[in-house]
This record gives sequence, structure tokens and C-alpha cells, in this order.
Amino acid sequence: MNAANRAEEFRRRLDAAAEATEAALDALLAPTALPGEITRPARLLEAMRYSTLGGGKRLRPFLVIESARLFGVEGAGALRTACALEMIHCYSLVHDDLPAMDDDDLRRGRPTTHKAFDEATAILAGDGLLTYAFDVVADPATHADGALRAALVLALARAAGLGGMVGGQALDLAAETAATPLNQAETLQMQAMKTGALLRFAVDAGAILGAATPQQAAALHRYGKALGAAFQIADDILDAEGDTAALGKRAGKDAERGKATLVALLGLDAARARCDALVNEATAALAETGLGERTDVLAEAARFVAARRN
Repeated sequence: MNAANRAEEFRRRLDAAAEATEAALDALLAPTALPGEITRPARLLEAMRYSTLGGGKRLRPFLVIESARLFGVEGAGALRTACALEMIHCYSLVHDDLPAMDDDDLRRGRPTTHKAFDEATAILAGDGLLTYAFDVVADPATHADGALRAALVLALARAAGLGGMVGGQALDLAAETAATPLNQAETLQMQAMKTGALLRFAVDAGAILGAATPQQAAALHRYGKALGAAFQIADDILDAEGDTAALGKRAGKDAERGKATLVALLGLDAARARCDALVNEATAALAETGLGERTDVLAEAARFVAARRN
């Protein structure tokens, strides 16, 4: 498959994953209470749906679906895991946008959840999405094997929590007011937690669902690690160079708040070079899975991450 065909196939699969994820999230966030639930409060559900539906590239769900497909696994298990991951991602955006955190008024080209509703409802919407994500993964509808579901739950909790995304957010906030700016190693660690952990989980989940060999799982993990780092650098470059209309969120906020980024530490040219090197690392890791051309779409995803404009 030549480069143009690979890019076209990637876009087709990304769009298909986004469409499937949207439909599945819509069904999961329906008004009807599940067994064990009492009722679903209408305003809270509306805020959860507002925070989750109708926006985003759905890159994280795509990575779950495509990494599972490497091993011939398709269907409800991969899609439900993808939805759970997207719920956690969306919850993190709702909370990140709050006045006490990054204090943003715009997300995906429309008012942030606390602006569209109110701060208390936004906090509860995030709490609801976080909790529901583990409900979805733990449900037997995701997989008949309880041990496999437990492995997914554990991996997702580790990626999303204290030693992953939430811990990274705490380090990021602390860095804004620290007497000494984070150095490069500290910045990379913070970004690997705040942004990279969920992206790594996406491909780790595919390996779990697909019963990958230890060598294949390790190679996919390395791919996810490099992809996550490249994604964050590309995001920092976009914040420095992009405009609010194109991004769908406020541009230039990293510099305003004194956030620790590789752009601030290295400059734009060196940051771009590092991003390109990470894409090479990601594609090299895929080659180590021994799965050949089946990994072409994931390799294209790494190139897409580095070149994206929003």
C-alpha cells in the first residue's frame, strides 16, 4: 500500500471509529436506568451528553479499536472499551476547563460544560463519566472473561489515576506557580502522565483484548508511549502557533499561564524535530510486533498526530 492509500485508509478507519463511538456513547448515555441504578437525573445526563457527544476526532477510541483489530478482535468488546476510555478523556476535559483548573470558556468550538450549565453540574458530569467508564468495562457485555475485564479495569485505573493522568494534571498545576520551572526530564514525566497515559492505555487495551504475546504487548506499549509524547508536543506547537477558531479552544494559553512545555524549553524548531523523532520511534515499535502490514494504519496514525492542525 503506497503512502496516499495508507493515508486514505487511515482517514476512513478514523471516521468509522468516530461514527461507531458516537452511536455507542449515545446509546450508553440514554435516559433509561440500568439494573441497579435508581434513576438518571435529566440535567446531569444532559450535561454528560453535552460533554461527550458531537465532537472530537475520537483518536483514543480509534486506537483501541485498531490495536484490537491487529489480533482479529472486533465488535462490542473493543467498542465498549473504546467508549469507556473516551468517557474518561471527556471527563478530564470538563474538569480541566473549570475555573479552578485551566479556566477555559471554549472547547471544541462551543462553550465549555461549566459555561453551558454551571460549575457544580460540570463537576458532577465529570464524576459521572469517570464512574460510568468503569461500569462499562466491568460489565460482562464487554467480555465474557472476568479476568480479562479485571485486567482492563486495572490498566485503565492505573492510566487515569494518581500515577497517571490525574497525577500529571497535579504536576502541571503545581508547575505554574513553582519557584523553579520544570526541567526537560520533569516536563517529559509530567506529560507522559497527563496526556500519554490514556493514549498508552488505548493500545494496551487492544493487546489485552487480543491476547497479544508479551513481546507484542511490549512493542505496542512502546508505540503508545512514543505516540503520546508526539501528541503532546504537537499540541504544544499548535497552542503556540494556532488560532482559536481553528483549534476550537483558546490558543496561546500555555505561555500565558507559564506551563511547562517542550516548546518553551527547546523552541519550536527543536520541538518539531523531537516530534518527528518520536513518530519514527512509534513506527519502529510497530515493526517489532511482527504483524507486518496490519500495523500500517497505526503507523499512519502516528504521522497524523504529528501533522494535525487542530
